Amino acid sequence: MIIKTAAMRYGINLLNFGSGTTPDSLLRQATDARDLGFEFAMISDHIAVTPDVHEVYPAPFYDQFVLAAYLAGRVPGLRLGTTITVIPYRHPLQTARLAANIDRLNDAGFVLGAGVGWSAAEYETLGVPFRERGAITDEYLTAIRAAWREDPTSFHGKYVAYEGVRTAPAPASSPCLPVWVGGNSPAAQRRAARLGEGWHPFMPSRALLGEALPRIAAEAEAAGRPAPDLVPRLQIRLGQQQDTPERPLGHGSVDQVRGDLETLAGLGATDVLLDTYPGTPGERASADEDRRVLELLMSVAQGTIGSS
Repeated sequence: MIIKTAAMRYGINLLNFGSGTTPDSLLRQATDARDLGFEFAMISDHIAVTPDVHEVYPAPFYDQFVLAAYLAGRVPGLRLGTTITVIPYRHPLQTARLAANIDRLNDAGFVLGAGVGWSAAEYETLGVPFRERGAITDEYLTAIRAAWREDPTSFHGKYVAYEGVRTAPAPASSPCLPVWVGGNSPAAQRRAARLGEGWHPFMPSRALLGEALPRIAAEAEAAGRPAPDLVPRLQIRLGQQQDTPERPLGHGSVDQVRGDLETLAGLGATDVLLDTYPGTPGERASADEDRRVLELLMSVAQGTIGSS
């Protein structure tokens, strides 16, 4: 039985990379999303487009923070965010200031998606130790959150240290600028419980959610924090699929996807990010085809229990 919870909000993954991507095409993606009824758009992150990155997310690759600032002045009413920011790539004071500034500049606010990334080559290019990415992310997120609360702020950690740094302007979002911690692994789940307002898994299945949500709730309780919201990112692949507990939510027929959204509503999800990128540039659909899929999914979402 699906129990209706607070209304879910829907957003899109704004595709900020690949052949034919221009400022005009990016603006159209964001404007179309808002006009179709989506409440937020989120943007992915790479700084060094190494060969392994280019194979999956080909250049040109538009910077997520610069693009968010560009859209903030042109698409009022659309909340913006990152899915995700690779936290070890930037000094935490830089990330904190970028996110807080955009949260101030955008009338609908900003969400910082936070994760560890996956490209060892990109880490090497940037001079950041790949094997320590989890520990760096935990420390940097702690420093980022402190910078939003404290002006001046001081921090003394293993990877970064500073004293008496001014941080204004503070974020506009109340009670805080939300952090959605990405990743499906147990380490990411613990990080979300301790340092996030939301857990942002990618391509979750019913099996993963069934195992992870009690673990995250217990971890948050042990840390003296409320459990983070469930804010998943669903890769959309329309077409009938075998319905097993391991099927990624968002993969399947329209009726299966409708059921997936009802499942998420029953689990208390607050926000759902829909991602039309299939994972390889050769499979990527045209902008018009993506718009048609998003329009269909919005009509499905509006008829789903727990939708706004």
